[in-house]
Amino acid sequence: MNFLAHIYLSFNDDEITIGNFIADSIRGNKFKHLPERVQKGILLHRDIDTFTDSHPIPKLSSKRLHKNYSHYSRVIVDIFYDHFLAKNWETYSTVPLATFVDDFYDLLEDHYPILPDGVKRMMPYMISDNWIFNYAKMDGIARVLNGMNRRTKNRSKMNFAILDLEEHYDAFKSEFTEFFEELLVFSRQKFISL
Repeated sequence: MNFLAHIYLSFNDDEITIGNFIADSIRGNKFKHLPERVQKGILLHRDIDTFTDSHPIPKLSSKRLHKNYSHYSRVIVDIFYDHFLAKNWETYSTVPLATFVDDFYDLLEDHYPILPDGVKRMMPYMISDNWIFNYAKMDGIARVLNGMNRRTKNRSKMNFAILDLEEHYDAFKSEFTEFFEELLVFSRQKFISL
Protein backbone atom coordinates (compact mmCIF):
# COMPACT_ATOMS: atom_id res chain seq x y z
CA MET A 1 0.00 0.00 0.00
CA ASN A 2 1.09 3.58 -0.53
CA PHE A 3 1.08 6.73 1.65
CA LEU A 4 -2.65 7.31 2.06
CA ALA A 5 -3.46 3.73 3.01
CA HIS A 6 -0.68 3.56 5.58
CA ILE A 7 -1.80 6.84 7.15
CA TYR A 8 -5.44 5.73 7.19
CA LEU A 9 -4.56 2.33 8.65
CA SER A 10 -2.97 4.03 11.66
CA PHE A 11 -6.48 4.60 13.04
CA ASN A 12 -6.00 8.24 14.10
CA ASP A 13 -3.12 7.53 16.49
CA ASP A 14 -0.61 10.34 15.87
CA GLU A 15 2.59 8.52 16.76
CA ILE A 16 1.52 5.29 15.05
CA THR A 17 0.76 7.41 11.97
CA ILE A 18 4.25 8.94 11.96
CA GLY A 19 5.88 5.53 12.30
CA ASN A 20 3.65 3.99 9.65
CA PHE A 21 4.50 6.84 7.28
CA ILE A 22 8.28 6.92 7.77
CA ALA A 23 8.82 3.14 7.84
CA ASP A 24 10.05 2.85 4.25
CA SER A 25 12.84 5.31 5.07
CA ILE A 26 14.15 3.19 7.95
CA ARG A 27 16.29 0.11 7.43
CA GLY A 28 16.38 -2.88 9.74
CA ASN A 29 16.07 -2.00 13.42
CA LYS A 30 17.51 1.52 13.16
CA PHE A 31 14.49 2.99 14.91
CA LYS A 32 15.10 2.11 18.56
CA HIS A 33 15.84 5.78 19.35
CA LEU A 34 12.31 6.82 18.39
CA PRO A 35 9.32 7.06 20.76
CA GLU A 36 7.76 3.67 21.50
CA ARG A 37 4.50 4.21 19.59
CA VAL A 38 6.41 5.53 16.56
CA GLN A 39 8.37 2.26 16.65
CA LYS A 40 5.08 0.36 16.76
CA GLY A 41 3.88 2.33 13.74
CA ILE A 42 6.96 1.18 11.84
CA LEU A 43 6.21 -2.42 12.77
CA LEU A 44 2.56 -1.99 11.76
CA HIS A 45 3.70 -0.67 8.37
CA ARG A 46 5.88 -3.74 7.88
CA ASP A 47 3.03 -6.06 8.85
CA ILE A 48 0.73 -4.31 6.36
CA ASP A 49 3.34 -4.66 3.62
CA THR A 50 3.89 -8.35 4.38
CA PHE A 51 0.14 -9.02 4.34
CA THR A 52 -0.24 -7.10 1.06
CA ASP A 53 2.74 -8.74 -0.65
CA SER A 54 1.52 -12.25 0.17
CA HIS A 55 -2.17 -11.68 -0.63
CA PRO A 56 -3.57 -13.14 -3.88
CA ILE A 57 -5.62 -10.07 -4.86
CA PRO A 58 -2.75 -7.55 -5.12
CA LYS A 59 -0.78 -10.33 -6.85
CA LEU A 60 -3.58 -10.55 -9.41
CA SER A 61 -3.51 -6.78 -9.96
CA SER A 62 0.27 -6.91 -10.27
CA LYS A 63 0.17 -9.77 -12.77
CA ARG A 64 -1.89 -7.61 -15.13
CA LEU A 65 1.02 -5.11 -15.20
CA HIS A 66 4.01 -7.44 -14.96
CA LYS A 67 4.63 -7.85 -18.70
CA ASN A 68 5.19 -4.12 -19.17
CA TYR A 69 6.68 -3.11 -15.82
CA SER A 70 8.33 -6.22 -14.36
CA HIS A 71 9.19 -5.82 -10.66
CA TYR A 72 7.84 -2.25 -10.66
CA SER A 73 4.31 -3.63 -11.10
CA ARG A 74 3.83 -4.01 -7.31
CA VAL A 75 4.76 -0.38 -6.73
CA ILE A 76 2.30 0.67 -9.41
CA VAL A 77 -0.47 -1.39 -7.78
CA ASP A 78 0.22 0.35 -4.45
CA ILE A 79 -0.26 3.70 -6.18
CA PHE A 80 -3.41 2.54 -7.99
CA TYR A 81 -4.88 1.26 -4.72
CA ASP A 82 -4.24 4.62 -3.04
CA HIS A 83 -6.13 6.21 -5.94
CA PHE A 84 -9.18 4.07 -5.24
CA LEU A 85 -8.98 4.79 -1.51
CA ALA A 86 -8.83 8.54 -2.18
CA LYS A 87 -11.48 8.44 -4.91
CA ASN A 88 -13.91 6.52 -2.67
CA TRP A 89 -12.84 8.17 0.56
CA GLU A 90 -16.37 8.80 1.85
CA THR A 91 -16.88 5.02 1.95
CA TYR A 92 -14.11 4.73 4.54
CA SER A 93 -14.17 7.98 6.51
CA THR A 94 -16.57 10.64 7.71
CA VAL A 95 -13.72 13.17 7.74
CA PRO A 96 -13.39 14.89 4.34
CA LEU A 97 -10.22 13.86 2.50
CA ALA A 98 -8.95 17.46 2.31
CA THR A 99 -9.24 17.81 6.10
CA PHE A 100 -7.66 14.41 6.74
CA VAL A 101 -4.69 15.25 4.51
CA ASP A 102 -4.22 18.76 5.96
CA ASP A 103 -4.26 17.30 9.47
CA PHE A 104 -1.62 14.78 8.39
CA TYR A 105 0.64 17.52 6.97
CA ASP A 106 0.31 19.40 10.28
CA LEU A 107 1.22 16.19 12.11
CA LEU A 108 4.36 15.81 10.00
CA GLU A 109 5.41 19.37 10.80
CA ASP A 110 4.79 18.76 14.52
CA HIS A 111 7.11 15.72 14.41
CA TYR A 112 9.69 17.22 12.05
CA PRO A 113 12.69 16.73 14.40
CA ILE A 114 12.33 12.93 14.40
CA LEU A 115 11.66 12.48 10.68
CA PRO A 116 14.33 10.72 8.60
CA ASP A 117 16.32 12.99 6.27
CA GLY A 118 14.71 11.53 3.15
CA VAL A 119 11.24 12.34 4.47
CA LYS A 120 12.37 15.86 5.37
CA ARG A 121 13.62 16.37 1.80
CA MET A 122 10.41 15.02 0.26
CA MET A 123 8.00 16.84 2.59
CA PRO A 124 8.01 20.32 0.98
CA TYR A 125 7.19 18.84 -2.44
CA MET A 126 4.55 16.50 -1.08
CA ILE A 127 2.82 19.34 0.78
CA SER A 128 3.12 22.05 -1.90
CA ASP A 129 1.84 19.74 -4.64
CA ASN A 130 -0.63 18.08 -2.23
CA TRP A 131 0.29 14.61 -3.47
CA ILE A 132 -1.95 12.67 -1.14
CA PHE A 133 -5.13 14.64 -1.80
CA ASN A 134 -4.48 14.52 -5.55
CA TYR A 135 -4.38 10.71 -5.56
CA ALA A 136 -8.14 10.95 -6.08
CA LYS A 137 -7.61 12.47 -9.54
CA MET A 138 -6.26 10.71 -12.61
CA ASP A 139 -3.89 13.59 -13.35
CA GLY A 140 -2.62 13.33 -9.76
CA ILE A 141 -1.83 9.65 -10.27
CA ALA A 142 -0.22 10.45 -13.64
CA ARG A 143 2.08 12.98 -11.90
CA VAL A 144 3.04 10.41 -9.25
CA LEU A 145 3.83 7.80 -11.91
CA ASN A 146 5.86 10.34 -13.91
CA GLY A 147 7.82 11.22 -10.78
CA MET A 148 8.47 7.57 -10.00
CA ASN A 149 9.66 7.00 -13.56
CA ARG A 150 12.10 9.91 -13.25
CA ARG A 151 13.42 8.41 -10.00
CA THR A 152 14.26 5.22 -11.92
CA LYS A 153 16.01 7.30 -14.62
CA ASN A 154 13.21 6.36 -17.04
CA ARG A 155 14.00 2.64 -16.76
CA SER A 156 10.65 1.65 -15.21
CA LYS A 157 8.40 3.30 -17.83
CA MET A 158 5.93 3.72 -14.97
CA ASN A 159 4.68 6.91 -16.60
CA PHE A 160 2.81 4.71 -19.10
CA ALA A 161 0.96 2.83 -16.36
CA ILE A 162 -1.75 5.50 -16.31
CA LEU A 163 -2.90 3.94 -19.60
CA ASP A 164 -3.19 0.55 -17.89
CA LEU A 165 -5.24 2.12 -15.11
CA GLU A 166 -7.60 3.68 -17.64
CA GLU A 167 -7.91 0.46 -19.65
CA HIS A 168 -8.53 -1.84 -16.65
CA TYR A 169 -10.08 0.69 -14.28
CA ASP A 170 -13.06 -1.41 -13.19
CA ALA A 171 -10.96 -4.53 -12.62
CA PHE A 172 -8.41 -2.68 -10.48
CA LYS A 173 -11.22 -0.95 -8.55
CA SER A 174 -12.97 -4.24 -7.84
CA GLU A 175 -9.72 -5.86 -6.70
CA PHE A 176 -8.90 -2.92 -4.45
CA THR A 177 -12.36 -2.92 -2.88
CA GLU A 178 -12.29 -6.62 -2.07
CA PHE A 179 -8.71 -6.56 -0.80
CA PHE A 180 -9.06 -3.41 1.30
CA GLU A 181 -11.88 -4.91 3.34
CA GLU A 182 -9.57 -7.76 4.34
CA LEU A 183 -6.64 -5.40 4.93
CA LEU A 184 -8.80 -3.25 7.21
CA VAL A 185 -9.66 -6.24 9.39
CA PHE A 186 -6.03 -7.38 9.49
CA SER A 187 -4.68 -3.90 10.26
CA ARG A 188 -7.24 -3.24 12.99
CA GLN A 189 -6.31 -6.50 14.71
CA LYS A 190 -2.59 -5.64 14.47
CA PHE A 191 -3.27 -2.12 15.77
CA ILE A 192 -5.20 -3.45 18.78
CA SER A 193 -2.36 -5.83 19.60
CA LEU A 194 0.34 -3.10 19.52
